[in-house]
Amino acid sequence: MQLMFVGDKEQMEKAIWVLDQTKSLSHVIVFDDDIQTQDQRILTWTAFKKLAQKVENDKLIKIFNEVQPDDLATIIYTSGTTGEPKGVMLGHDNFMFAFSIHDKRLYVTEKDISLCFLPLSHIFERTWSFYMLSRGVVNVFLENPREVIDVLPIIKPTVMCVVPRFFEKTKEGIELEYEKWPKVKQSIFDWSIATGHKYSEYKSRSAKAPFLLQIKKSIADKLVLKKLQGIFGGNIRMMPCSGAAIRPELLKFFHAIGLFVNYGYGATETTATVSCFKSDTYDLNSCGTIMPDVEVKLGDEDEILIKGPTIFRGYYNKPEETSKVLEDEWYKSGDEGQFAKDGDLIMKDRIKDLFKTSGGKYVSPQKIELLMGQDPYIEQIITVGDNKKYVTALIVPTMASIQLHAKEIGLKYTSDKHLVSTPEIKDLLQKRIDHLQSEIASYEHIIKFELLHEPFTIENNGMTSTLKFRRKVIINQYLDLIEGMY
Repeated sequence: MQLMFVGDKEQMEKAIWVLDQTKSLSHVIVFDDDIQTQDQRILTWTAFKKLAQKVENDKLIKIFNEVQPDDLATIIYTSGTTGEPKGVMLGHDNFMFAFSIHDKRLYVTEKDISLCFLPLSHIFERTWSFYMLSRGVVNVFLENPREVIDVLPIIKPTVMCVVPRFFEKTKEGIELEYEKWPKVKQSIFDWSIATGHKYSEYKSRSAKAPFLLQIKKSIADKLVLKKLQGIFGGNIRMMPCSGAAIRPELLKFFHAIGLFVNYGYGATETTATVSCFKSDTYDLNSCGTIMPDVEVKLGDEDEILIKGPTIFRGYYNKPEETSKVLEDEWYKSGDEGQFAKDGDLIMKDRIKDLFKTSGGKYVSPQKIELLMGQDPYIEQIITVGDNKKYVTALIVPTMASIQLHAKEIGLKYTSDKHLVSTPEIKDLLQKRIDHLQSEIASYEHIIKFELLHEPFTIENNGMTSTLKFRRKVIINQYLDLIEGMY
């Protein structure tokens, strides 16, 4: 590698260290033109473009022709949720084939506008941004992802890729506002969402809704649904979503609003998408239909196996790790799945995440966490129980919701940490958990839990850059608290 592109001064300073430590890297290009430096190895984006204009066309054509489809395009490191991150080697042909199959499934034109706010170290956002550029789409890059809700009405994107956490946080915000409304306004909202649900069911089957329902939907749009769509800028026609499991109820809610959330399944090792919804028919309880020219089958323990031109080259400098997951050109995903009656893919669990209690029962943490996560008072939850007598959990409550509850019951507290330690709040969460887990087997029940006042984040190493929990890190960090529950 001879050139490195960075965004700001902080990244530039890290890049200078790399310059000093390597022989192959010759220059660093900084996109921020306001940065001043005397280092001749550092170029601003504007200066680099001027320099590029001086390069002879024959030289550029020669370089272009030397690049082969099977050349290495990038090394993307996995998030490392269950172990050490591994460098996934992807070629130009992996990306080009991914673009071609997306052309067959999605309708994207140069008239579209996409907002990029997920980290480009994430295969989903990286591949999506490459795809947008290949289709001539205007791709707006947002430096601070926390500002996404604020800039959506300004950018007014027509398409953008998101992770389930985005919808979880957005719905939490809607629910908090809902609690402040008078009963009449809440009733209008509930009726509009219920109408949107009914209309969405017809749309998912590519069926025409009855005339009376069409009228009701038109009224619901004017009263509530269009306003909710306005949160996302008002022009969204498709939002690909992947990266983690999503609760079907959450997916159905946003479809009821009128957003086509195109949920799918994929991995870094598969150049992202393996399956996603078709635009005309889709099952909201699945991960969508297998992508064209991609093969999927189930192996031992119903493990999802994938084969096709999107499969990666292997892990960088890790031949043993590569051999564990690549067998006869089939990629062993480590995910448990099944096929729906119509052939759509359903991802059930991470096989490595399943734990076994000391009583010999296998428990799916994802199943429990998705179930509990639908409660508006629970923001984050990590379940524990491997080789333990019963299941326990670390829970981060939705602070705004429990603060509102504390105000309603006249509960005095000095800090968020104090609030989550009060018997009244713990009793509130216990009752809500007991109600939810009446739907699952007794050995899956959360017997004890501890409340945390600070959420798991990227900054405190509780989440990866792709907003997945680092289970091992979290469990080690709170080991004393966990052991105390046993």
